[in-house]
Amino acid sequence: MSNGPDEFAEASFPAPEADDHAGHRQRVRERFLKVGGDALEDYELLELALQLVIPRRDTKAMAKTLLREFGSFSAVFNASEARLSQVKGLGETSIAHLKVIQAVAARFGRDRIDAEKPILSSWSQLIDYCRSQMAYESVEQFRILFLDKKNRLIADEVQQTGTVDHTPVYPREVIRRSLELSATALILVHNHPSGDPAPSSADVRMTREIADVAKPLGITLHDHIIIGKNGHASLRGLKLI
Repeated sequence: MSNGPDEFAEASFPAPEADDHAGHRQRVRERFLKVGGDALEDYELLELALQLVIPRRDTKAMAKTLLREFGSFSAVFNASEARLSQVKGLGETSIAHLKVIQAVAARFGRDRIDAEKPILSSWSQLIDYCRSQMAYESVEQFRILFLDKKNRLIADEVQQTGTVDHTPVYPREVIRRSLELSATALILVHNHPSGDPAPSSADVRMTREIADVAKPLGITLHDHIIIGKNGHASLRGLKLI
């Protein structure tokens, strides 16, 4: 049995709302290709990312909701799965896709640190990478960059994860791992979930303990960087080591 004229028209053509929605998506994509991501507002770039995650939905509204909820573009992707699941419209699959995008961005940032060049010559890329990895973590994380005698990156490892304001760090474990990797220099990195990167007295004391154990073994501690939402601090730059 054939469809009547009205039934055929309804089945063959999208509703005006759907057509407008598809047109908006296309316009945003075209603008991105024309001017690049740096020229887009945070909500626009997030909207595009969400188009990959949540097909056939108005991602502009969702992008603005997420930015209001979490405060910044980076904080959306760094948010925990538990917090993201509280946002209406985000399910298990879409949250997993957001985390994939976060992992891709982190890998890209790590790869920008040229393993063939001294890490000290790409300091801004290193700071960008550490911020992308740690600035929005809800608990403290202690990371070590192990370097060879030419200050090239051998390994980047998270050694400890702690609470919102404390991470247990054991200097002898840091040195043991350094010797396993034949590292001759170290850069310590940890985050302050409070957002303030100013070092605490415990941070300074722990850093000096590691430096004191490392020096007789020919291992140089270049710096201890503290990452916060509001910037970063270098203990070397502050003349605290």
